[in-house]
Amino acid sequence: MIAAMRARERARGVFLGWWIVASAAGIQVLQTVLLMQGYGAYIAVLRDEFGWSKTALSGAASLQRVESGLLGPPQGWMLDRFGARTIMRIGLVILAGGFFLFSQINSLTMFYVAFVIMAIGASLSGFMSVTTVVVQWFERRRATAMAMMQTGMSIGGILVPLVGWSLVQFGWRNTAIISGILVLVIGLPLVQMMRDTPEAHGLLPDGERPTEPAGTGVAAAPAIERINFTPRQALRTRAFWFIGFGHALAVLVVSAIMVHLVVYLKEAQGFSVTGATLIVSFMTAVTMVGQIAGGFLGDRFEKRKIAMLAMFGHAAGLYALAFGSGLFWVLFFAVFHGTAWGMRGPLMQAIRADYFGRKSFSVIMGFSSLIIMFGNVAGPLVAGITADATGSYRTGFTVMATLAALGSIFFAFAQKPKPPAPVASPVE
Repeated sequence: MIAAMRARERARGVFLGWWIVASAAGIQVLQTVLLMQGYGAYIAVLRDEFGWSKTALSGAASLQRVESGLLGPPQGWMLDRFGARTIMRIGLVILAGGFFLFSQINSLTMFYVAFVIMAIGASLSGFMSVTTVVVQWFERRRATAMAMMQTGMSIGGILVPLVGWSLVQFGWRNTAIISGILVLVIGLPLVQMMRDTPEAHGLLPDGERPTEPAGTGVAAAPAIERINFTPRQALRTRAFWFIGFGHALAVLVVSAIMVHLVVYLKEAQGFSVTGATLIVSFMTAVTMVGQIAGGFLGDRFEKRKIAMLAMFGHAAGLYALAFGSGLFWVLFFAVFHGTAWGMRGPLMQAIRADYFGRKSFSVIMGFSSLIIMFGNVAGPLVAGITADATGSYRTGFTVMATLAALGSIFFAFAQKPKPPAPVASPVE
């Protein structure tokens, strides 16, 4: 069977890992357009219909982040125990059910219940699961693979105007039902491509050939240093915590923008919902360019230094949004924030895999999510609470921009830890 798999691999001429990356990107497109960035368009419509405050609507997004963070460690264990494909199938069914329930809400309580269900489904079927798979299939080209996978988020962001158009044409309830159907019809076939490790299929990361016997004429791939920390060993390193804190401050900005950008552009800058979603599309197109650049650079230069520079890009963009007025400053924000998000995003998990190895990656990533959760939760809440209290997003955006700039310090000190000492074998 292994021989047959290798033969098919050579015949196709495309490493199976790249097909997995393409499928993972497709799942990211689906979740981003329908939920992650599409949610901002729903907020504007729900505020008009129910009159709920920004804080109340931000609370749902923050609750999703809390759930995702708390689910991280057990999800890491489940991925390791049952495999990504099984967990992702379950997640997609839950996500679709959450959309169907969301289409029937009439109260804030029902809204929160539906959103929690969608959040659980999105977590099980989404970023952590696909990242765990992609990391297993690449080592030398890990940053590039992560960047290509995350372009799915950018494509999803570009497609957000479709959600805005659907909200106007069909209403938010019908849009939610359509979203649930799309999750099942498109998502489940994509999950079929997920494979946990290349070794289980007679392959090696990056499509390298296994060592061949002398005289076969096939050169073996050069050896690559493989480091594998246990979760406990990783938690004891300074790098684990510094990467986590820096990442948390980055997503502080990203999560706030994903929830509040459409509302901000509509209420403070005078954009229509459709016009605001076009800005989201432009920003995510810039993000896609940044992702491709980040993947290319991340495989060639020190990832943490690129992340340091990206934090200043987040800060510059958000300062422009806080103090600027008019299309020019909105586009300035979109370029700086989008580029920073794109370049930094693929490197966050790639650097963890580089530092701590593939063997326990899902569990280590799960524990990292507990730290990242604080930024994910605080971003929408800080923006929403300060906007309700002051009548403006300026204070919240300014605070988050400053924290993003300071976050570069964590990446500056997140140097690669020394490999763990090997466990001595018992003397027989």
